[in-house]
Amino acid sequence: MRYLDRLQPLALLVMRLALGAIIVDHGYHKVFGGLNHHVQFVTSLGLPAWSAYLSAFTEFLGGLLVLTGLFTRIAAIAICIDLSVAIFKVHLHNGLMGNGGYELPLALATLAFALIFFGGGPIAFDHIRAPGGGGWKSK
Repeated sequence: MRYLDRLQPLALLVMRLALGAIIVDHGYHKVFGGLNHHVQFVTSLGLPAWSAYLSAFTEFLGGLLVLTGLFTRIAAIAICIDLSVAIFKVHLHNGLMGNGGYELPLALATLAFALIFFGGGPIAFDHIRAPGGGGWKSK
């Protein structure tokens, strides 16, 4: 199975694209479609209003960074924290599966968690910006 090691850059690219696309979409609707509604919702959870702005822009801008592979680890940390708060404050009481469950946020947080440690890989702007810093070592 060592031959699969050559596909690690592709796997990291697919992880980044999947996570980034979903997170950008979630953030886009908050930033450009209903920021006031999002602020009201977040404050109803007992969190400060500024955290609503932080979460909306973390999802939108962090998702864009993950998509492009620029500052992937930093963006992944922010996304992982954002999703962890969403799981514990919004989704946990709905259970794992079903309407409003934490299945999707948990899967996305897991992707973000992996990107924190593996980085964006060689098919990312991080690799161009700082060669060898993409988290994947060629053999």
